Amino acid sequence: MPRGLAYGLGGLLLVVALLLTLFYLFQRRLIYLPATAAPPPAGSVLPGASDVSFETADGLRLAAWFVPAGAPERGLTVLVAPGNAGDRSLRAPLADALRRHGYSVLLVDYRGYGGNPGAPTESGLALDIRAARDFLLAEKGVRAEELICFGESLGAAVIAGLAAERPCAGVLLRSPFADLASVGSVHYPFLPVRALLKDEFPVAETVRHVRAPTVVVLGTADSIVPPEQSRQVAAAAAGLTEVVEVAGAEHNDLALLAGADLIGAVDRLAELITRR
Repeated sequence: MPRGLAYGLGGLLLVVALLLTLFYLFQRRLIYLPATAAPPPAGSVLPGASDVSFETADGLRLAAWFVPAGAPERGLTVLVAPGNAGDRSLRAPLADALRRHGYSVLLVDYRGYGGNPGAPTESGLALDIRAARDFLLAEKGVRAEELICFGESLGAAVIAGLAAERPCAGVLLRSPFADLASVGSVHYPFLPVRALLKDEFPVAETVRHVRAPTVVVLGTADSIVPPEQSRQVAAAAAGLTEVVEVAGAEHNDLALLAGADLIGAVDRLAELITRR
């Protein structure tokens, strides 16, 4: 091999190795995109809402917003696990829409988000959502049969893990991906994502073990989580009751945050729960 070509290939390999190393070391900065500052007081954003906090099993105290139900109350509470970006204030339209339909709501921020201590990881988020559920049962008197577990995008993975191990009355997964490597490969097709990822979030596998009534909501124009991945999750869900496809909706569109199709899906799930 000519010396110049050998040097060129060596340089290319060095660049590839450097790129892979950087991705491995800094991957969580690409996955988790928190707004790290504390949001405004709950009541200043959602009148009647309150700032609450709870402690995780590994000793972190996390802040959240509790939003009481509007009249007429349904006697159900929605635990909201957010996606990978922002903080709880961005989910205020969802909480407002849900309370207007008679639900109490707990808007959670994970570790590292919304002024909370710690850094997000798959195992850490699992501890966070367990602590949020425990808070509702212990401090707010919510029974498991009154709890709807709602997850958006990355939060759908978090909720699937929770519902597989602890009872929920119903589960709604909004824009779920099949697993983190599958959605990561869509956005980084030039990298061996599955081999490099530290966090897995195997949603399609996990929902096979969720027995609660499960609804999947997706946007047909979603460019962040391909709709076919959400359909794959729905096909795998042991407790599937409905798939709602919001025509033309992108991942971050208002229609998928607090639109009529989404809230209607929650209402139908609630009606199913109350008939059981």
